[in-house]
Amino acid sequence: MASKYASLFTSPKGPGDARPTALQIVNDEGLTGKLSDKVFLITGCSSGIGVKTARALATTGAKLFLTARNIPAAEETLRDILEPGRVELLQMDLSSLASVRSATKDFLSRSKTLNVLICNAGVMAIPSPGTTTVDGFETQFGTNHLGHFLLFNLLKPTLLASSTPTFNSRVVMVSSSAHRGGGIRFGNYDFKSGPENYTPWGGYSQSKTANIYMANEIERRYGSKRLHATSLMPGSILTRLTKHLDPKVVQAFPTHERLKNILMTPEQGAATTVWAAIGVEWENKGGVYLENCQVAPLHPDPNDQGDIPHIPGYAKHAYDQENEGRLWADSLKMVGLEESE
Repeated sequence: MASKYASLFTSPKGPGDARPTALQIVNDEGLTGKLSDKVFLITGCSSGIGVKTARALATTGAKLFLTARNIPAAEETLRDILEPGRVELLQMDLSSLASVRSATKDFLSRSKTLNVLICNAGVMAIPSPGTTTVDGFETQFGTNHLGHFLLFNLLKPTLLASSTPTFNSRVVMVSSSAHRGGGIRFGNYDFKSGPENYTPWGGYSQSKTANIYMANEIERRYGSKRLHATSLMPGSILTRLTKHLDPKVVQAFPTHERLKNILMTPEQGAATTVWAAIGVEWENKGGVYLENCQVAPLHPDPNDQGDIPHIPGYAKHAYDQENEGRLWADSLKMVGLEESE
């Protein structure tokens, strides 16, 4: 069954066109002021679509915990919605496993409930020769994947305990069409022990494939326990995520023949995330990759790298049960956790 929003994406006309915003999703779901008994945790809320996701979900009345590396910057950006006891900030740097553990401890001291975890934060296209996190992992893999992987596993008991028959707990992984640029470099996650040299987009593609694999594996492991996960491509949005790209390239995006019409406002870019987080369509289901507020199709070009995402779709490697399980097992070791159900 096609999403009710599908027709709005068939002929996009650029930022601010008829494609839905995150706030429209809340309104269409009839959830304005209706989720006061729910708790959400959203990563990466000092800029970009994380801010717009938070603003939209704040209108539901839910209690929100919003993470940011730079708390003063987040306070400045979100001061109009921050409210003690309802919309609060958590200091967390996903590139540091110690910071993730500290933020999780802080969250659990403030809330015994968590209904929805939105893994939104990320970094993109770190220039060659690349950098590493404080824990020694390639920065994009360590931040975009391992930080979120540890966060989920530390919060998993709370997500499971908070799930109810009428509102199953959810995990939303913000991935990217860039996953089409390549899969996982097993045994060579840091690009240092195999034949492939590091490239900015190679690192990003691997981390975004990892986001999809994590969601699929969560669904496989915990879907029967009323904990579901989806992954998604938010869309093409000009935010601070592009800070490592050539400024001249970014400035040309709005006039690029294949990009100018698919570009979105940040409010539109947060729509698929909010749809996955609260949409009734995603009650008691998951394990799929979403794009344009609908389930994404298989991309028609197997050689597409996802660098100009004017045609939506997932790469064939996005669904791979064996590799999803392998990445999960390797990730547990990397973040220092034992296998558990």
